[in-house]
Amino acid sequence: QVQLVESGGGSVQAGGSLRLSCATSGRTFGGYAMGWFRQAPGKEREFVAAISWSGGPTYYADSVKGRFTISRERAKNTVYLQMNSLKPEDTAVYYCAAGARLIATTHLYDYDYWGQGTQVTVSS
Repeated sequence: QVQLVESGGGSVQAGGSLRLSCATSGRTFGGYAMGWFRQAPGKEREFVAAISWSGGPTYYADSVKGRFTISRERAKNTVYLQMNSLKPEDTAVYYCAAGARLIATTHLYDYDYWGQGTQVTVSS
């Protein structure tokens, strides 16, 4: 089992920045790819960013490319999502996910463990 706990969400004005963190614990040996997904009210959960076990390759949704950066500190078992130039359409609950694979994917169903989510609200 792998436990994931997100933090760092909040409210920010358009153009602002937030950094989300995802602390992992449990059976993280063997290598896990990590991803961030988000779900806005009335919409399906969608892919945001992902990072492979070794730190690369990384993947981003077109809507966040150039604004968001995913990174990981394996020594701290933590994954980050730095979000800059935030837009109102980035408003959603953001979920951290872990998949038992070395190379990350963009597919929701490739991830085995999920955090509880953290709310990000961007006002115009």
